[in-house]
Amino acid sequence: MRSLPGILLLALLAPTLGAQQTEGPVVTMRDGGVSQVLQSIYIPPLLNAPFTATVHTQWIRQLPDGGAFTLVNQRRIARDSLGRIYEERWLLVPKDGQIPSQMNVVQIADPGAHTLLNCFLLRQPHRCTLESFRESATAAYKPLILTSGPLPKNAGFRNHEELGKQSFDGIETAGTRDSTTYNEGVLGNDQPFSVKREFWYAASLGINLLSELSDPSFGKEIFTVTDITLAEPEAKLFEVPEGFEVVDHRRPAAAQE
Repeated sequence: MRSLPGILLLALLAPTLGAQQTEGPVVTMRDGGVSQVLQSIYIPPLLNAPFTATVHTQWIRQLPDGGAFTLVNQRRIARDSLGRIYEERWLLVPKDGQIPSQMNVVQIADPGAHTLLNCFLLRQPHRCTLESFRESATAAYKPLILTSGPLPKNAGFRNHEELGKQSFDGIETAGTRDSTTYNEGVLGNDQPFSVKREFWYAASLGINLLSELSDPSFGKEIFTVTDITLAEPEAKLFEVPEGFEVVDHRRPAAAQE
């Protein structure tokens, strides 16, 4: 019975509190959702290995009834003889083609100047952020080669296969496939599952011309490089886009020590 005055007081105050809360802006809240970013093919800043090409991306996620969601895009990439890298980033859209994709970012990496420009096309005002780029144009870049055998701590087993040689657009590649099976309970899984990765690596360019990754946690990713030209790209690709302001996000040298 002693709690009744408190309850009555709250009941009397409730209309007043409610009126006070609605005086400001209304913010709609919702929990849940996932934010994911695909990791596309890696392009190292190699010297004297210029090219221009198109990367086609497919992201396929299975539905419980056996169907699938498929998102796609395609983007231009290039590298000049100085090791500078140009990459376009386009929004993923449904495969049926009803929604057009848009280019949202241009990235320009310069290993000589140690800079990375990220230019955002869908934001106003148009700006590029200037960041540090620490990858070397003289390093030796090699694909990760795994070996067959059991995983540590009885986590599962990996099977490695060499798939031989294959030509893409007249460029020779070497194929590799790795299948890794994880035991029950290793990653929160209530039954064993497998992750498969296959890639076809072009040593002359230092990139994969075909890369496929299948993982039940996020589906299947397929990256295919086509329209390869081995000539020097246009120099204009490596300039700040016209009408863009550059904002320097690099830390001062003293702060980096």
